[in-house]
Amino acid sequence: MVLLKLFWSFLQIGLLSFGGGMAALPLIQNQVVDLHGWITLKEYTDLITIAEMTPGPIGINAAAFVGVRIAGVPGSIIATVGCVLPPFLIVLLLVRLYLKYKNLSAVQGALSGIRPAVTGLIASAALTILILILWGENGFSTNLESLNFVAFILFAASLIVLRKWKPNPIFIILGSGIVGGAIYLLL
Repeated sequence: MVLLKLFWSFLQIGLLSFGGGMAALPLIQNQVVDLHGWITLKEYTDLITIAEMTPGPIGINAAAFVGVRIAGVPGSIIATVGCVLPPFLIVLLLVRLYLKYKNLSAVQGALSGIRPAVTGLIASAALTILILILWGENGFSTNLESLNFVAFILFAASLIVLRKWKPNPIFIILGSGIVGGAIYLLL
């Protein structure tokens, strides 16, 4: 029964994840944290961090992580297949349709309409993670005492470095991990 739930949950994620991995984050959170409670919100942010640092799409990495956590290796396989199957079939169909109808204005209009929705999904996921990191599981607060200043400084510094010098994000992740680990060990 758990394997079927894993398959069905990640099949839905795979079916509705338009716009790539980052756009799937709210869907993944809804399924694995909110609906089924397979992992906590804090574990979810750790999952995103790990899935972003490892090779491969975030949805597949999340499926493998949650699947192995809930039902071992079979769970990982089932969740991953559920996540991959819908996009695989949809892409096969869309490639054929796109090659045949790509010059139609209706197709171009539909693609233009999808872009803002995908941007909104990505922004929603980013804001949720930012609030969790800066204020914890209690959520946003105007009380400065509840703000995690170390996380805020690391976030601000990372953002400034990324915008100004545009380094490889892996260096930002590694640097933030080293600095954050050192600070938290000293505190």
